[in-house]
Amino acid sequence: MEKIKQIFQIPEITFMSTTAIPAGTKWWNGGRSPFNVSYGKVMMWYFLMSDAFTFGAFLISYGTIRFSVNHWADPNHVFNAFPFAGHANLPLAFVSLMTFILIFSSVTMVLAVHEGHKMNRKGVEKYMLLTILGGAAFLGCQAWEWTHLITGEHAVLVNGQIEQWGTTVTKNPWGPEVMHNGVAVATPGPIAFGGYFFGITGFHGFHVFSGVVINIVMYIKTKLGHFDERGHYEMIEKAGLYWHFVDLVWVFVFLCFYLI
Repeated sequence: MEKIKQIFQIPEITFMSTTAIPAGTKWWNGGRSPFNVSYGKVMMWYFLMSDAFTFGAFLISYGTIRFSVNHWADPNHVFNAFPFAGHANLPLAFVSLMTFILIFSSVTMVLAVHEGHKMNRKGVEKYMLLTILGGAAFLGCQAWEWTHLITGEHAVLVNGQIEQWGTTVTKNPWGPEVMHNGVAVATPGPIAFGGYFFGITGFHGFHVFSGVVINIVMYIKTKLGHFDERGHYEMIEKAGLYWHFVDLVWVFVFLCFYLI
């Protein structure tokens, strides 16, 4: 047999030894970490996926209504105000500032997670505090925007009479313009605009508020040295996942309400 192998130069075939898997063993029976990720992170991802479906359903519903009517509120007219700027016409300037603040807070959260990997408590404290301030600033900006829209007065022609309307869930003063006594005035627009705007931005604002509360708790626990005692800062990573999700959702909200 050896001579035959030498004549025909048959190579030796070796087989890698494998470890047999005991019968009945399942990956999800416990005691294992799926995808080499802790269960806490896996559950966070599940939560974020379900939340993404919820926001997706809201935005798809909004888009369906938005493109089923002939006229919709022009964001360049609705969102043209800026705090302490009087009656200056600054389309989308304020909401752009809000977006920058939220993106900046996402960057500081990344830095906080990075400092956590290095077990640098002081660095985590600094960047978590900046993230909290960014979230609080965004909420303050959104509160001002809501107040301005609700309390603002806009001339609207209703049944031949001029009325002063703010933007609410039942009133939309951003309808098509018509001539009345030689002056161009707006008419009532689709009621759905206010309902969707306040509903979706309010739902997102609630998520930002929840994220700020979570980040405050993480900051306090960092300050008290709880994560140093555990030997890791994984909770900061989980909070970071949630915060990045909130920021990403805002990009789609910004696109739907302020740009389209």
